[in-house]
Amino acid sequence: MAVWFVPWLGSLLLVSLWGPSAPASLLRRLGEHIQQFQESSALGLGLGPGAGALPKVGWLEQLLDPFNVSDRRSFLQRYWVNDQHWASQDGPIFLHLGGEGSLGPGSVMKGHPAALAPACGALVISLEHRFYGLSVPAGGLDMAQLRFLSSRHALADVVSARLALSRLFNVSSSSPWICFGGSYAGSLAAWARLKFPHLIFASVASSAPVRAVLDFSEYNDVVSRSLKSAAIGGSLECRAAVSAAFSEVERRLRTGGAAQAALRAELSACGSLSRAEDQAELLGALQALVGGAVQYDGQAGAPLSVRQLCGLLLGGGANRSRSTPYCGLRRAVQIVTHSLGQKCLSFSRAETVAQLRSTEPQVSGVGDRQWLYQTCTEFGFYVTCENPRCPFSQLPALPSQLDLCEQVFGLSPLSVAQAVAQTNSYYGGQTPGANQVLFVNGDTDPWHVLSVTQALGSSESALLIPSGSHCLDMAPERPSDSPSLRLGRRNIFQQLQTWLKLAKGSQGKGEV
Repeated sequence: MAVWFVPWLGSLLLVSLWGPSAPASLLRRLGEHIQQFQESSALGLGLGPGAGALPKVGWLEQLLDPFNVSDRRSFLQRYWVNDQHWASQDGPIFLHLGGEGSLGPGSVMKGHPAALAPACGALVISLEHRFYGLSVPAGGLDMAQLRFLSSRHALADVVSARLALSRLFNVSSSSPWICFGGSYAGSLAAWARLKFPHLIFASVASSAPVRAVLDFSEYNDVVSRSLKSAAIGGSLECRAAVSAAFSEVERRLRTGGAAQAALRAELSACGSLSRAEDQAELLGALQALVGGAVQYDGQAGAPLSVRQLCGLLLGGGANRSRSTPYCGLRRAVQIVTHSLGQKCLSFSRAETVAQLRSTEPQVSGVGDRQWLYQTCTEFGFYVTCENPRCPFSQLPALPSQLDLCEQVFGLSPLSVAQAVAQTNSYYGGQTPGANQVLFVNGDTDPWHVLSVTQALGSSESALLIPSGSHCLDMAPERPSDSPSLRLGRRNIFQQLQTWLKLAKGSQGKGEV
């Protein structure tokens, strides 16, 4: 395997977030925006006068098809390195796995695992996921190429990267490798320990949705509950205001004519709203906006917190008596689209499909086509709103979500359902059976219901942070962090210390 390794000398590239904003895509753009904000802050803090503070970038030559020994095609996979805290060659290696997006230099400079590295004398490496960011194989994103995109391929990359980087940095054979990851990458971290326990000593899996599910209606169940939570600024009135705002949107859509035209302008919908499928795109994007306020509540870079959203919907301030929930929702749309640099909240369904069919890699690094392919062939994760408890419109429905798999990739609903079942069979769903894995979740995060929130044994532990949002434990520390978050991070560090002591003991017995 060829390895390229050079110092990072450029500035952080902030990606443009223009483009189609299907419901799932909006959530992912929010996540990308928050990640970039936090990475930019991390780099601002990490770039001191000494060159040793600079993260470094390297490239690994990886096999396109690691499961076929006769196929020698390869691609370059990007990784980042922070070696300023590495105390010795037999010190621990913290491997931060990338997920369904670009991975920047800030991934090894701030937040965990970087925050944990000084006390542990660890080398921190982050590995960008194949087919995302700049780790896209030559040849584009057509179906012939995308068949090499899966969690299993990503885990094979982890194995080969682990072996290649050990040689490159002359890592001792007794050094414990500990994986970290958040969201989908958190699942990868847990699965890396599950499938390759001889190479990965332990894993911290944050907000990891290890159970694949076709119809993810539970997402909006958690959103509804969180909107009522006083601990994060929600209330029964706020939950009712959300329903009222969506009812008003639906009323104007049904009315048509001037009311519909005004709605289109006020809520930044690009294209006509005359088609039912385009109305569903708008309603889905609005749901994603509210869901995003819950999912990323209280995080640096998030356009809206639950407290702020509720304030808008309930008309806080002097004009409360004249305000309406719809006006508050309209203001929320303006804030989010401005923060993301988007001119539109939603596009026509036809434009969304056309964009997803494009086989050219996206400059933005968000990877909409790639992630849709993974949901169609492995995970599902389709957020729906079809039961009476859902505070939104009764859209989107599952058939319209599955229809994207068929329109874009020619994959039938039956094949998607079978793929979800196979994923759970292969990894074990919410009972994966891996030891030395710590699952970390926040109970505000809608994704925690697909993760492991209770210990499954003495060595498969779980931590549920009250009022914690998606991957909040991975974010850089802030003075405003809640006591429960601070306690959660201390518990993660204590678990890490326990593992490292265990590794030391194993070294003496020659087991690592």
